[in-house]
Amino acid sequence: MIVVRLRLDLGYDGSDFSGWARQPGLRTVQGEIEQALGKILRLAEAPMLTVAGRTDAGVHARGQVAHVDVADDALAELDGNRAGTLGTDERLSALVRRLGGVLPPDVRVFRVTVAPEGFDARFSAMSRRYAYRVSDAVGGVDPLRRQEVVWHNRALDVDALNTAAARLLGEHDFAAFCKKREGATTIRELQRLDWVRGGDGVLVATVVADAFCHSMVRALVGSLLAAGDGRRPVEWPGQVLAKAVRDSGVHVAPAHGLCLEEVSYPPEAELAARARATRRVRTLSAVGDAALEDQ
Repeated sequence: MIVVRLRLDLGYDGSDFSGWARQPGLRTVQGEIEQALGKILRLAEAPMLTVAGRTDAGVHARGQVAHVDVADDALAELDGNRAGTLGTDERLSALVRRLGGVLPPDVRVFRVTVAPEGFDARFSAMSRRYAYRVSDAVGGVDPLRRQEVVWHNRALDVDALNTAAARLLGEHDFAAFCKKREGATTIRELQRLDWVRGGDGVLVATVVADAFCHSMVRALVGSLLAAGDGRRPVEWPGQVLAKAVRDSGVHVAPAHGLCLEEVSYPPEAELAARARATRRVRTLSAVGDAALEDQ
């Protein structure tokens, strides 16, 4: 039996999902896609997806990436009445079309391709880019964007937001902004964190890191909003970071403002090496060994 690894590029409105990860009795993105794949490919058991970033309940994605391993003969189910005549690209195009017909409208698979050798959607990733959208409009959020933009009922200063954000960049122990998980490190490299106000008045934070621990982006945003509206000094988020312990003053921002925009990968020749490197334990001086947990 020949096994083929497929890369899926997908997006979803997280409003009505209990997050990405499959959970018994709950509606999840992973569960919906795996069920659809099993149905289309007529598999006895639904295949298991590996994802680049496991988003929480209510979080959206337009640039999510996953992979799945399937038997080559299962893809032959896509030939229909043209058995044995379709090439791989035609079969995968057919798979995308059929997924569009089977999946609910709040999750879409945009593209399916044969993954290059060494590709792992989770461990080969170089970085994840999220956007967090906030409106401080006096009257509230545009009703048509209420599921993707959070309303903040205090005026926000972009310069203050960016001054506070600059103090968080680099490789640190982000324990102060993560929900601790047993055996998982909270060391991350925050590569970018900045804010811009669009022409529509909506403030967008762009957040890029090699990986994120649980609730990290929303906790970072929550601390920055407090600095941006003047409730805290701009130095405060950096001071919280330095303490490396959870601070009761940090309020996790609502989930629906967050969207996974992009996952970046190295050139094909470096995919396997990147996956091996990511699996290794990260350490900083004075920080004990712990397994890496991506989000």
